[in-house]
Amino acid sequence: MNFEGVIKKLEDKDKQGIQEQLAQVKNMVKTCIQCGTCSASCPNIEFMDISPRKMWRMLLMDRFEELFNSQSFYYCSTCYYCTLRCPRGLELTNAMSALKQIGSRLKLKHFRSSALFYEAFMKNVRQYGRVREMEMMTRYMLALKSPGQSLSYAPLGVKLLVKGKIRPELPSMGAGKLAALFDQVLDHESGHESNQVSEQILVQAQEG
Repeated sequence: MNFEGVIKKLEDKDKQGIQEQLAQVKNMVKTCIQCGTCSASCPNIEFMDISPRKMWRMLLMDRFEELFNSQSFYYCSTCYYCTLRCPRGLELTNAMSALKQIGSRLKLKHFRSSALFYEAFMKNVRQYGRVREMEMMTRYMLALKSPGQSLSYAPLGVKLLVKGKIRPELPSMGAGKLAALFDQVLDHESGHESNQVSEQILVQAQEG
């Protein structure tokens, strides 16, 4: 389903949230002068079907259908070259991250794999304070529901096991080592952040 089709099917609350997020991203890049420095600086430009410069122009012109039919912003590796070199000092890396979040919320088919991988990664970090590669990939493959793709990774998995790069571990139950810190971030992003982050949460994060 395309962008417009997904938006129409969303509940009013979700629709409003995405529209507000799009408005925030537009505000981040509203003074873009289309110089192309971001595109010239991007190390992943060769994998993108739309350059960063064109993305900002599409965003400002409300050409969301074309923008979200592309996966270019998912190729952003958060290197911050574009942000550091932008002559206008725009927060372009943060804008890319926001587009990734919107793409995940829209649940468009061509974002599904990337969104599920990101979700599995963040849940793993929340649970353990680090990545348990084997468990993370197992949960990702189960969520992906694609036996063929899962089997294609089997030879690599066997090699990593033999070399001791990964090892089976029993999953841990409970809220997770960084759960409190993650919840604080979610509250902050929702606009309900407390005035202070308690010392207890910081200590828990450091101990984890």
